[in-house]
Amino acid sequence: MTIKKLLAGMLMLGLTTAAPAQTFPDHPIRIIVGFRAASASDVAARLVGQKLGEILKVGVVIENKPGASSEVGARYVATSAPDGYTLYLGTVANSINYAAKSDSFIDLATGLAPIAEIGEVPNVLVVTPSLDAHTVADVIRLAKAKPGALSYASAGAGTALHMAAELFSSRTGVTMLHVPYQGSAAAMPDLLEGRTSLMFVPASTVVDLVKAGKLRAIAATGSHRLALMPDLPTVAEQGLPGFESSVWSGLLAPNGLPADVAKKLEISILAAAASPDMKDKFAVQGIEVIARGQKDFTAYIKVENDKWAKVIKDRGLKLD
Repeated sequence: MTIKKLLAGMLMLGLTTAAPAQTFPDHPIRIIVGFRAASASDVAARLVGQKLGEILKVGVVIENKPGASSEVGARYVATSAPDGYTLYLGTVANSINYAAKSDSFIDLATGLAPIAEIGEVPNVLVVTPSLDAHTVADVIRLAKAKPGALSYASAGAGTALHMAAELFSSRTGVTMLHVPYQGSAAAMPDLLEGRTSLMFVPASTVVDLVKAGKLRAIAATGSHRLALMPDLPTVAEQGLPGFESSVWSGLLAPNGLPADVAKKLEISILAAAASPDMKDKFAVQGIEVIARGQKDFTAYIKVENDKWAKVIKDRGLKLD
């Protein structure tokens, strides 16, 4: 959908709907981020928030409420007034949390009202150059030859990068040794030195290392090839159809939001994400614009919940 069509839809919405959408917004909107300032989620929220404010002609304030793998922020928004002035930046972390502990974590698809997905950070599978692997089939072959001999680094247990590797193991039946670190940056030295074998990692953080030959890229983990590495085939293209793992994010509101306000927010958020300058700013951060509206975003969250629940069950994972 083009920006012109989105803005035209927004104009028509203003002409055909009744209050409160006609007067919304008349004061600043808050976007609650469940992670600390300067995190990838925080950066995405600030970029889209700035553009959203320009479109709606109102201030957009980012508030960080970290804790419990972003659950603190999610619960804060879930109990806020459903008036459109408090939004939550939900991510794949929320789906993983819910899949692991559905009795204590919010389901984004039902506990909040999904408004629009804004983007995804695509990942790649990389290996240390000393490993005799150039394709997904090579990795599978090596892992099956000596179960547990291949080690994979992650940004920590239960993170999206850890779960990407567990999804890979679930789909292929291989056994690898998990070596968790406190973040991707902390994991990189051991991977570069060959003390760990491989890692699923955001493409933007390793593209220069791959170009320099310090790491070898095996596959992209998303549904399509990456703009950063257009010649790199996906995992799905290499024999695992339907394989997809990315760090997605989108905006949600408290349940009970008036339909006309939700629609106005949806149109405005999609317009913000689709704007050329936003695409450029996202690209610098390694984010690809993936614009899904209320219906499609809700359906996608449900698919993600089910996918990670299956992986956790199949792999017998205990994520504390």
